[in-house]
Amino acid sequence: MIRRRFAAITEEEVAAYLEGGQQDHVAFLPGNAKHEAIAETLAALANANGGIAFLGVSAKGQPQKNADLGLLREAVVEAGLLTDPPLILPTPQRALSPKGEVVVIQVPPGLPHLYNLHGRYLTRTASQNRPLTTPELRRLLLERGDAGFESLPVAEATLADLDQALIERYLNRIAVAPDEELVEILAARGCVTLPHSLKPPGTTPAHTTATPTVAGVLLFGRNPQRFMRNAEIICVRYAGLSMSDEFVRQDIGGPLAEQLRQAEAFVVSNMRRGMRINGMQREETTEYPLAVVREAIVNATAHRDYSIRGEGVRVLIFNDRMEVYSPGRLPGHVTLENLKDERYSRNEAIVAVLSDLGYIERLGYGIDRMIATMEEAGLAPPLFEETTAGFRVTLYSANEALVSSSPESQPWQHDFLNERQERAMAHVQLQGRITNSDYQTLSPDVSAETIRRDLADLVEKNLLIRIGSKRATYYILK
Repeated sequence: MIRRRFAAITEEEVAAYLEGGQQDHVAFLPGNAKHEAIAETLAALANANGGIAFLGVSAKGQPQKNADLGLLREAVVEAGLLTDPPLILPTPQRALSPKGEVVVIQVPPGLPHLYNLHGRYLTRTASQNRPLTTPELRRLLLERGDAGFESLPVAEATLADLDQALIERYLNRIAVAPDEELVEILAARGCVTLPHSLKPPGTTPAHTTATPTVAGVLLFGRNPQRFMRNAEIICVRYAGLSMSDEFVRQDIGGPLAEQLRQAEAFVVSNMRRGMRINGMQREETTEYPLAVVREAIVNATAHRDYSIRGEGVRVLIFNDRMEVYSPGRLPGHVTLENLKDERYSRNEAIVAVLSDLGYIERLGYGIDRMIATMEEAGLAPPLFEETTAGFRVTLYSANEALVSSSPESQPWQHDFLNERQERAMAHVQLQGRITNSDYQTLSPDVSAETIRRDLADLVEKNLLIRIGSKRATYYILK
């Protein structure tokens, strides 16, 4: 359900970059560039807080018609493995320009490490890669923490614990056919470790020494919670304005992409919906903009601290707000004061794969987008808070009026309910809940099947929440 495709660069943007020439954050590499030259430029851009590289391009920005773009894409992946630590970047893209096709690789800002190539730490000034000065190196070492938990091998896991079907779907999405180099591709994405991957021909194959990393298990594991019990999303819908004994709960496990899909489905089914007239069309509106809900849940899952045990991501829905909590305080140099402007990726491998899958725009500005979308919907801006051991985003609803003591103010007057259902809604308003037995008392001449259908319809219309099961079932206002 959460499907925002990675923002592909347009032909007009490519033309503008090529015309603008090489700069601090823009690099050109020829079609015959060696792996080490590519790795040097990518490491320099990463240490310079991101940028974009064009391959198959002359120093003057002219696409080279004889460049093998397929080989260049493979070269980028292999070049990323040469740096220390390995560079995990979005999948290289083929992009059109008015004068031909090129390969584009985006190096996002906020990567958590300081990258070197054979012990050389580089950055970029104008059109040149250059060594970092001692003061620059000292500053970056202080700024960039070592956020390497996701890259740790899971000692008890093997490649058999990864879901081959998930991996193949991912490879198809990034236009890489599954073949004998699958393990190397996963290593380039930070999903397995290859301690002896650079073996000469005839020696032990790489796959015999490959071990899934934390990121690999979370993204592609058959049962990630076998290794990391806290890697889950807990979704709860409470009946009122605070936590209570009346709630609907779903504990969501599985690979991260499946968790995101199910978490959005839970929120969609448990928040209120209405109608508005836009021109000649009737449009359904939701209590919270879906784009903002997605952003909050994806960010909480992608950027949480997975080394914290005993806590998962929590999505709590109340009558007046929704809270999304993520274990782990803000990473690196990011603070509440600079949250809108700074970027830092605690889990670069997880973010890279979720980007390829369309869940995250690596170079996007999610916080700005969330604030703007809430404003466009006429809602209060999101509240961002650090807790003792985590980070919380609160979205406020404009629908507090729905929780009112006046029956005339209730929305069901306009939802085409039958008389039985209107009596049932009035009963819930006065008593706080209704059971099948209560409904039967209100409408003694109808069958048990009709009562069941009426109540199910009220749940489907997002007017009631079902609590409990079998004989203990009752319904409360949504």
